[in-house]
Amino acid sequence: MGAFRAVEIDMKHPLSAGPNPDASLLDQASQALRMRRPEEAVRLAAPICRSDPGNVLAAQVLGSALLMRGLAGAAIEPLQNTARRVADASVETLLARALLAVGRPGEALDQLRLAISRRPPFAQAFADLGDRLGELGRLDEARAVFEEGLALAPGATSLLIGLGYIHLRRDDRVKARALFALARTGAPERGDAAVALARVSALDGGYAAAADLYRQVLASRPTDAVVRIELAKCQLEMGQREAGEASLRSVARGDRALFGPTVKALAATTHGRIFLRPSKAARFLQVPET
Repeated sequence: MGAFRAVEIDMKHPLSAGPNPDASLLDQASQALRMRRPEEAVRLAAPICRSDPGNVLAAQVLGSALLMRGLAGAAIEPLQNTARRVADASVETLLARALLAVGRPGEALDQLRLAISRRPPFAQAFADLGDRLGELGRLDEARAVFEEGLALAPGATSLLIGLGYIHLRRDDRVKARALFALARTGAPERGDAAVALARVSALDGGYAAAADLYRQVLASRPTDAVVRIELAKCQLEMGQREAGEASLRSVARGDRALFGPTVKALAATTHGRIFLRPSKAARFLQVPET
């Protein structure tokens, strides 16, 4: 459901009032995180979290950077230290992500339920909880969470998309399309909104419209292999075999781990190809055999 959606924690908490010698370092750490330099962000934010564990912005930066680096275990302690001192939904949401990543799903759900109780509402907490419940197959609960979030934060893009995917899993494409279109209108810069709308368009047979949306996403995310595979599937369905196969070859050659998904994409379309032997598929996609 949420495979195409990646929403970063929104860091809007101001620094505490008055002279603050950490302000410059936190600005640098936040900038490093935005530029996807997590090692630098950790180096700058970690000392501030140690000396001032109640600093929400420092905890957000450090937790986000550690999660970006795949170090969820290291993120738990500083996030917990801040969460004990400050009732902040963004910190609790990051803590839930870290707990889930290290295999503590029950505690993660508890943190998310706590986070959605905070006011003002933090939309990402509702989105994360709704997504998690959806992954567990608890679709009614997930829908209720998304709807509650939208009642408190009308028009929140992540909630519109999340609720749309719940309806899509129920095969209610009309409601899903309406929600995805609303998200796309409200946030035309959001790639996940475009991908969601493209997905339901393709399911309805609107391959040309879906392909156009996927191309728009690739214009800003040219290395997104998942979106490139979906575009290739649309091209194959439209009978644009050469273009679709060329797209899949570029994906498979770029990352050998994506060989399987590209073979499945070829077999899944009405104008695709089925290979009985992996070696023949590898030769067709022009990737070295293992």
